[in-house]
Amino acid sequence: MRSLPETSANNAGPPKACLPLGAKAEHSRFVQRIRRRYADELALLPPGLPGRDGIRALIDTLRGGGRALPAALRVARQLVVERLAVLDVEAQAPLDAVTLTMSTLAEVTLDRALAQACADQDARHGVPQRPDGRRAAFWVLGMGKLGALELNVSSDIDLIYVYDEDGQTAGNSDGRGSISNHEYFSQVARTLYALIGETTEDGNVFRVDLALRPNGNSGPPVVSLAMLEEYFLVQGREWERFAWMKSRVVAPASAMTNGEALPLRDVVIPFVFRRYLDYGVFEGLRQLHRKIRDEAARRAAGRPERANDVKLSRGGIREIEFTVQLLQVVRGGHFPELRTRSTLTALERLVAVGVMKPETARKLDEAYRFLRRLEHRIQYLDDQQTHMLPTDDADLGWIARSMGLVCTADTCELLDTLCTHREFVATEFDALLHDGRTVGAGSSGCKSCGGPPPQLDGEAFLERLPAAIAARVRTFCATPKVAMLRDETKLRLAKLIGRAALAIDQLQIREDAVLRFIDWLEPLLRRESYLALLAERPEVLNRLLRLLGLARWPMRYLMRHPGVIDELADARALQGRFERAAYLRDLNERHSAWTRGGQADEESLLDTLRRAHHAEVFRTLVRDVDGALSVEQVADDLSALADATLDCTIRWAWQHLRQRHRDDPRFAVVAYGKLGGKELGYGSDLDVVFLFDDADEADADKAAEVYAAFVRKLITWLTLRTAAGELFDIDTALRPNGNSGLLVTSVATFERYQAGRGSNTAWTWEHQAITRARWCAGDTSLAPRVEAVRRAVLAAPRDAAALRDEVRAMRERVRAAHPVPARDGQPVFDVKHSEGGMMDVEFAVQTLVLAHSAAHPALRDDVGNIALLQLAEAAGLLPPGVGQAAADAYRELRRAQHRARLDEAPTQFDGDAFAAEQAAVRALTRAVFDQGAGPPAA
Repeated sequence: MRSLPETSANNAGPPKACLPLGAKAEHSRFVQRIRRRYADELALLPPGLPGRDGIRALIDTLRGGGRALPAALRVARQLVVERLAVLDVEAQAPLDAVTLTMSTLAEVTLDRALAQACADQDARHGVPQRPDGRRAAFWVLGMGKLGALELNVSSDIDLIYVYDEDGQTAGNSDGRGSISNHEYFSQVARTLYALIGETTEDGNVFRVDLALRPNGNSGPPVVSLAMLEEYFLVQGREWERFAWMKSRVVAPASAMTNGEALPLRDVVIPFVFRRYLDYGVFEGLRQLHRKIRDEAARRAAGRPERANDVKLSRGGIREIEFTVQLLQVVRGGHFPELRTRSTLTALERLVAVGVMKPETARKLDEAYRFLRRLEHRIQYLDDQQTHMLPTDDADLGWIARSMGLVCTADTCELLDTLCTHREFVATEFDALLHDGRTVGAGSSGCKSCGGPPPQLDGEAFLERLPAAIAARVRTFCATPKVAMLRDETKLRLAKLIGRAALAIDQLQIREDAVLRFIDWLEPLLRRESYLALLAERPEVLNRLLRLLGLARWPMRYLMRHPGVIDELADARALQGRFERAAYLRDLNERHSAWTRGGQADEESLLDTLRRAHHAEVFRTLVRDVDGALSVEQVADDLSALADATLDCTIRWAWQHLRQRHRDDPRFAVVAYGKLGGKELGYGSDLDVVFLFDDADEADADKAAEVYAAFVRKLITWLTLRTAAGELFDIDTALRPNGNSGLLVTSVATFERYQAGRGSNTAWTWEHQAITRARWCAGDTSLAPRVEAVRRAVLAAPRDAAALRDEVRAMRERVRAAHPVPARDGQPVFDVKHSEGGMMDVEFAVQTLVLAHSAAHPALRDDVGNIALLQLAEAAGLLPPGVGQAAADAYRELRRAQHRARLDEAPTQFDGDAFAAEQAAVRALTRAVFDQGAGPPAA
């Protein structure tokens, strides 16, 4: 027998040093039986793992030798499984090679049987027709392990039969025998069962199970696509979503490549994956699993050997599959990359999106491979669909040796390893699928645990709450929204509010946090998935309460974007800083997943961008409120996030522009204002200018039209409010010629425009704006040209006195537009607009840059106000200490403004507040505007 190549560590095969334990496939009674009965036919299968072409050729050879199709299919199956037993037991064939071969065997035999069944019915009744006269399509869907290419060696196959449209057959050659398409395909289904599922003297090909079809065993054997869609909408149950997640067309073979089954995909995906984080599915899976465990316990009653069922018992294969599928279904609507049928591939992707810890996934991977390899060896013994360990010592010892383990009367490494894996799987599964009642450590004093569930508006429940919270709950219950809720939802609310109240003492949170939590709940009452998330994940509720206790603004953000609450599920994601490369990598992987699924439409991509951006903003917000980031770091991260999001949006939107004339646009976004200065705050507008390069365009006018159309699309992508919320507000007023100018300008025109205004103090406000301009997204080759224009404007010669007068006049106009009225007759200090505030610092810095960049090139760098003040002082443009003091004052005023906005407090304080900071800023203003800082401008 030709040996297999070395398997990778990921295949979880035992080390080669273990193999001399010496298990042979001939111990299998199934192998013995096949070798006796089909000794002459064994040589018909070429050496090595049977592939698709080899299985087809084997069937053809058997047919050519005089066997009818049913016999040829069955004998082919016996020969393939015998080969797998040898390769698996004696050569340690990788698990995925074994399961892929079995799945391929099912596909090939079903394709052959379907072709025969349709030919038989065509002869009797003619071709089934759609209303347009074309042949109606029929699809055999593989569910479960067949759908996932994970079929085990003695498995049945779960099938569902679907045809695309109702109609009538064309009738036979005599013009008679016309029947409905439904009748035609029902007869095809019966023939398929006879060819594949019936047991003959050669056995069967596969046992066929149709119980997963709509309405189960009480439903028709075949359904039309319209019937299936209606069933999903009206009757589809939660557990069926898990079954359909692994569905796949397995026959006819042509349907897997010609795209005719795409309408089926468009019906199934919305049923399986919701457009929101679907924590409501937990209870559906919990009920299903409870039934499976109860059934397993019933079967094991009085039969202790049945407790060692490697599939259905506690910690078995099914619990690994449920763990993975649950996380896929919950998040698959948002993360299309999780929409994979393979259990092991899904584990890798769950780690990649941060849903599962790498160590947990590694151990589940090892357990799954071990249990599946063990399952196969159990089935090799007698070719029975069983998952229970044998009780015979010889069989148990053979299985152990075939896995590189020892099992004797004194010690059994097989059972020890099995117990270790099962215990880990069961622990992880129970932690994920707990009943939602756990409050957490230290909750033994829970007065509502046990006994009847709390009633939201019940006096007994309200009496246990602090007075302020009880009063808020009474008001809450009196609203029509709450009164109309289902009883189940009210019970869930009572549990959540009760836990929140307990957290005041247990987690040392403020009472305000619970009141804000109730305020946050009110607009989300119809979105039960978020309530389910908090019920299922107590640690998320605890983190949410702590966050709400620290500031008010997070509640507003959560109200606008409730989906980001899922970010609280993984504490690791809330640490560190924003990482552009990781963010873009995740978005690109998501785009690839949408493309693979044929769903990379604009709506999906717009929602994807918004969810990703909202999640990153929320992570920064949590780190900010938690004190892990300074104000400057928050602004840096939000600005870098905006840059990355703009860059990604440009690439995606360009691919959806019908008029695009090249693969990649020669296009750039220039940031101004807060984004340009990397001082972006939460919810800040983006001040931007759009540029394109037409230097290598054969038709410059045509290029301008294309880029104009692109900018209109890009602005829509950036500003449109979708079901996932909004992304940015865009302000393009700083473009050449302002609001009367074109939305997008060529780089050459931008250069000429700025050069023409370089020394003209009539355009000082534009010069002030360009001090904070920078390339931020798009074609990187345009960045040096944008920066060169900016530096040329800054270095242009100016009349310093005229410049100071113009800036001073501009400052007075801004101050007049933002008056700061007295409060109770007492002066008020606004940290931004009052004299001595942040605006004074910004105007002073802009004046220094415009007046002295020609002589001091370091001032041309876009390094932020604080660094520029320090550079100006170091260059002798400010009196000693003035620049540093103003920089420190600006930092403190920004911090005060930031803190106030986070807590939705006013940014106006008593007049004598920040006295030292006001004095430092006034000193800066005098030095720049009254004393004419530094030497005369060039």
